[in-house]
Amino acid sequence: MNLVNLESVSHAFGLKPLLADVSLGIEQGDRIGVVGRNGGGKTTLISIISGTLRPDSGRVTHTRNLRVGMLSQRDEFDPDMPVKDIVLAGRAEHEWAGDAAIREILARLLGDVDLASPAGALSGGERRRTALARLLIGEHDLIVLDEPTNHLDIEAIAWLAGHLSRRRSALLVVTHDRWFLDAVATRTWEVVDGTVERYEGGYAAYVLAKAERARLAQAAEERRQNLMRKEIAWLRRGPPARTSKPKFRINAAEALIANEPPARETVELLNFASARLGKTVFDLEDVTLHAGGPGAGPLVLDHSTYQFGPGDRIGLIGVNGSGKSSVLRLLSGTVTEDSGRVVRGRTVRLAHLSQELHDLDPSRRVLETVEEVRKYVQVGKKEWSASQLLERLGFRGEAQWKVVGDLSGGERRRLQLLRLIMDEPNVLLLDEPTNDLDIETLTELEDLLDGWAGTLVVVSHDRYFLERVADRCVALLGDGRLSMLPGGVDEYLERRASGTALSARAAASSAAPAAVPAEQRQGGDGQGADQAATAGLSAKELRELRKELNRLERQLDKLGEREAALHADMAGAAGDFTRLAALDTDLREVGAQKETVELEWMELAERLEGQ
Repeated sequence: MNLVNLESVSHAFGLKPLLADVSLGIEQGDRIGVVGRNGGGKTTLISIISGTLRPDSGRVTHTRNLRVGMLSQRDEFDPDMPVKDIVLAGRAEHEWAGDAAIREILARLLGDVDLASPAGALSGGERRRTALARLLIGEHDLIVLDEPTNHLDIEAIAWLAGHLSRRRSALLVVTHDRWFLDAVATRTWEVVDGTVERYEGGYAAYVLAKAERARLAQAAEERRQNLMRKEIAWLRRGPPARTSKPKFRINAAEALIANEPPARETVELLNFASARLGKTVFDLEDVTLHAGGPGAGPLVLDHSTYQFGPGDRIGLIGVNGSGKSSVLRLLSGTVTEDSGRVVRGRTVRLAHLSQELHDLDPSRRVLETVEEVRKYVQVGKKEWSASQLLERLGFRGEAQWKVVGDLSGGERRRLQLLRLIMDEPNVLLLDEPTNDLDIETLTELEDLLDGWAGTLVVVSHDRYFLERVADRCVALLGDGRLSMLPGGVDEYLERRASGTALSARAAASSAAPAAVPAEQRQGGDGQGADQAATAGLSAKELRELRKELNRLERQLDKLGEREAALHADMAGAAGDFTRLAALDTDLREVGAQKETVELEWMELAERLEGQ
């Protein structure tokens, strides 16, 4: 069933044409990822498809009674309206509380948000998750998402991919998160030069298919340059080459990558990094660190010892609030440890890209801003000029002469990153470097980092980027240590599913001793205290209470066994999003039952001890 049709659609922003005579359609069940450069027309395309923007020319047709749900990049709420009313749209409590799907969405996206709080009190990330939860709770024939993974951590992104894969709605999503694209999309649209190029498959298939198209186009151009020689070479390739189609094929992909060198010459880079850095980069010795300063805020590291060596390429992962940024600040020296010692190598030349956009002179030109750091830089075996690196990171032609004050947030972030690289550091600390970068720029950044010799520690929710640039993963699991994860992100998700990875705040809460009433803290005869605790209860009532207490304990044991079994099943199904999501729903229901029984047990125990 056809849901949306675009016929000869064109649209321009000022004098810049974004779409030119585009015709395409979306069928029921389509799952389409949209990629392209920032400012290339992706958001314009999905806005026209969703009906929130009228094109300059052409025709857009929706099937009758089409229900479209759209997540835009701007979340506009009444600041006085409670989160609960925004997300649940007036549903009665018994209606949504009895719906396991709604409970799962709320728990996954808004588990740390007070639903009674007004929207005006929400942070940017909480507003984004609120808008996403409101959309997912609704029923739609077509879901349109513009950068849905912004402000989500790795675990939440994995859950969202599984959730969308289970829905029957058609899906159209713009995102720079390439792992997410591969997880949810079965087709890919690339918006480029006013047209929409269509490919089968997710991001990986799109890259290979695009490379195959480029190879065929290059071959055609070479044939035109030297017709006779290329025609003979073409004939020698035989019928399969002459009849090949511009579609992803396994044998074509193998031919493309057969003679390609590895992404990084690891041994060579390690030797070079060791020569630049010596043996010591960062040694953490029995370090204790709180996120809010000495003794303040959640505990991040508790007498932790770890060594960052020359040439290490480490992805630092953990749930939001686990203290990843605090660890980077500790390494950079902007915060100090509570106790213990951080030894920094004498030759360390450090650059730290934080999540904050530091002030740049708004009156300077882009090229001038980079050249004031250095005009040339050595990356691997090649020397690059400031202009060449700017071009690689998306500042092409006249864009290098733009005034810094006119740049967008994403452009300013790219400029910051480039200034850091131009300063020739031998240690890079990157905190969410992929924010606001499009896929093409991300690819260029990854290629640039492939030839960079030094120690790299990166924090990112972009799983593809993390696995691409880092050689190993280290996690903050809420136990106060830096834990090596040989299995990478998959192992981290397994630990999260089994409940063994916490945020620093949650770990601190779980470790805090329960408050003890003043009367119980007072000394005295044990027998007298016991008599006081059970005063007012008859012998029969005591027996009934203890009998009920035993029954609840047995029920808790069974629920605990069920919980452990589900954790084991989830660990075995880490790569199956559909199975993982179903198991997670069961686990949450068991957890809710367990919490109810525990409350009953505590009430009875208090009656026995405090009456």
